[in-house]
Amino acid sequence: MNNPLIKTLLGLRGNPRACVYTEPLWGLSMNLCLPYASVYMIALGLKDTEIGVIATVYMLSQVVFAFLGGPITDKLGRRRTTAVFDFLAWSIPCLIWIWAENFWFFFVAALFNGAMKVTTNSWDCLLVEDAEKSQITRIYSLVIVCGQLSALFAPVSSILVSRLTLVPAIRILYANAFVVMTAKIVILYTFSRETRTGVTRLRETRGKSLLSLIGGYGGVLRIIGRSRGTVFSLAITALVGAVGMINTTFWQVIASKRLGVPDSLLPFFPMLRSFIALAFFFLVIPHITKAALKTPLLLGFASYTVGQAILVSAPPAGAFTYAVLCVSLLFDGFGFGILAMLAESLVALHVNAAERARVMAIQHMIIMFVTSPFGWIGGLLSEMSRAFPFVLNICLLCAGFLVTLAYYAKNPGAEH
Repeated sequence: MNNPLIKTLLGLRGNPRACVYTEPLWGLSMNLCLPYASVYMIALGLKDTEIGVIATVYMLSQVVFAFLGGPITDKLGRRRTTAVFDFLAWSIPCLIWIWAENFWFFFVAALFNGAMKVTTNSWDCLLVEDAEKSQITRIYSLVIVCGQLSALFAPVSSILVSRLTLVPAIRILYANAFVVMTAKIVILYTFSRETRTGVTRLRETRGKSLLSLIGGYGGVLRIIGRSRGTVFSLAITALVGAVGMINTTFWQVIASKRLGVPDSLLPFFPMLRSFIALAFFFLVIPHITKAALKTPLLLGFASYTVGQAILVSAPPAGAFTYAVLCVSLLFDGFGFGILAMLAESLVALHVNAAERARVMAIQHMIIMFVTSPFGWIGGLLSEMSRAFPFVLNICLLCAGFLVTLAYYAKNPGAEH
């Protein structure tokens, strides 16, 4: 009970509490489906390149919605925007995925799913605008911990797939995701309130059109450009986002099609990765968040790189394969844990508080625009060799390591 994260969790009030306490519902909904998303597409006849195209369409859709996210969040309010666009971004795509038959079902679902970038903005504002700045890093740690708790439910997916075969089992899981995600939307809306900044922005934008609010983005870009810390956080978040997209999209493919892991066992490896990340958050995070973030960032990039290198070198279809995968996930879990938390925290720590919604909207748009080609690139590489997307990840992680060194060399006194 003396653990700083547990103290933070029990001490949450208001919107941070509503946002964090509803996050575990991801584990009962979308995260049950994600370990099978790519192999579900393959089972329905999609090729690796088509999977990559869908990943890129999803990212480009996020670019558009990220651009609109700031004005929408200011016009509708943080709370209402989160409810409306969560339904568009998750509930509707789940209905499409249930009945998916070919490439075009996934294409349309990806367009809707990109609307999640509006709620990435509005939900972040709802989460932190009324929170103490000193608590932001730990609050984001709790959010990621809640997401990792989905590992506890991985056996549910495995049992369904082993009993019903892949396609019917995943259709059932997507139906469950529709119900649980819709319930999450209703619960969060019921127990949250508009933030103080949100109330101010609602008053300031009353009577103004979305176009006029978008026209103010020039000033927002100048705000971003003048902050070295903001530019650095953008670079780190874009690199981490590209690596995460490739990992999420093609890990199941390399494990199933190259390394010979049975479909029923696929969820257990992300489960191990999640447990490692959870251990990291409770045992390591309380110590590293008291100091500057340079060393944790470097350790995160290094650990993630080692994990990806081990995955690429794993031997196919043998008892030794599982041992190598576990070692790979050990490094991946620590690397992912630290980089996911720090990437989100860096953006929140460096954002201009008075223009949070529009600044974060532009930041998200830039990040999505930069990372969007990597789904298509990953698909092309996977067609050549299913190890190649992860070789690309290694290059991106090394770039992140070098960017971090360069930033802190030029800003030796930077705290974040």
